[in-house]
Amino acid sequence: MTGAQVIVLAMPVFLLAIAAEFAIGWARGRNTYRLNDALGSLGLGVMSQVADAFGTLLKVAVYTLVFQHVALFELSASSVWVWIFALIGYDFCYYWLHRAGHRVGVLWAAHVVHHQSEDYNLSTALRQTSSGFLLGWIFYLPLAVAGVPPLVFGVVALIDLLYQFWVHTQQVGKLGWFDRWFCSPSNHRAHHGVNDRYLDKNYGGILILWDRLFGTFVEEDDRDPVVYGTRAPLRSFNPLWANLQVYRDLWLDSWRARSWADKLRVWFKPPGWRPADVAARWPKPAFDIGRVQRYDPPTTTRAAWLAVALFVAVLLGLGLFLWHVHTLTLAQQLAGSVALVAALWAIGALTQPRGATQPLSDTMAVGR
Repeated sequence: MTGAQVIVLAMPVFLLAIAAEFAIGWARGRNTYRLNDALGSLGLGVMSQVADAFGTLLKVAVYTLVFQHVALFELSASSVWVWIFALIGYDFCYYWLHRAGHRVGVLWAAHVVHHQSEDYNLSTALRQTSSGFLLGWIFYLPLAVAGVPPLVFGVVALIDLLYQFWVHTQQVGKLGWFDRWFCSPSNHRAHHGVNDRYLDKNYGGILILWDRLFGTFVEEDDRDPVVYGTRAPLRSFNPLWANLQVYRDLWLDSWRARSWADKLRVWFKPPGWRPADVAARWPKPAFDIGRVQRYDPPTTTRAAWLAVALFVAVLLGLGLFLWHVHTLTLAQQLAGSVALVAALWAIGALTQPRGATQPLSDTMAVGR
């Protein structure tokens, strides 16, 4: 069974968990869902799976090549200890990828998609980038050098990814000793905050131990409620724009910079860094958490129902696409991908009336 087929089998579980979380929140009077935002997050999850149909080939090919020619050891996939080592090692590598994703501009341009939602719920967990495969694989090559077989690597990667689904909820409080060792809902809520207290903290995937060891841990504080989203708000439900927003901004700053060194620095400096001459000529407002307002454009009941119906069709199409993608020709894969992305764009248009998007230059504040 392929990794894509595992995702197809997991899809009903994800949707049932989302429905359960919605029902619990509704019963408690603490609903954390909005239809437009949830459809946007789920749609970006669909788009990321479509991209992974191509990106996985790159990651697997490079990893296998390094494993075959550079590995220092020959670890056995039949050993339980190898699997434990691989899972812990993968989580360690993920920590550094995740940390770099918040501190390096070009990596943030990919990872930002996951943080753009101004809500926090299980649909946010599925909100993933479509461009992370371009550079993310670099951080996992130490496992190939250490001799972790590609099959083991693929399985532990899936385990690490699936684990992180359940921590994206506001319906589970603090968990005592568990919070001290593992990534938990409380720890990960803090990670998604734009508050000064929480910014760029709690990067662990399964273990929060890495953050405690390397000085990036912060505890969620009820006296400082988490404000979700990014300091440079997306203000759009267009899935293509969600993936391109920060890349475009980096490109503009790089193009406008007078110094060749600054043109390069833009891509590697922390998010929000801008060359002095560019910042002077094209200033952007400073982030003010007191002025944060959720993007929630009104839409008609008819448009909402159409968006839901179209999304159901997209889910069915995605299931068929992922289940059979390994048997399709490249032309068929491309045609299926274009059809799914076009449908996702249409859903975004239905939940975002014309004129509801603010230009990037008007909404992007200095910062993440």
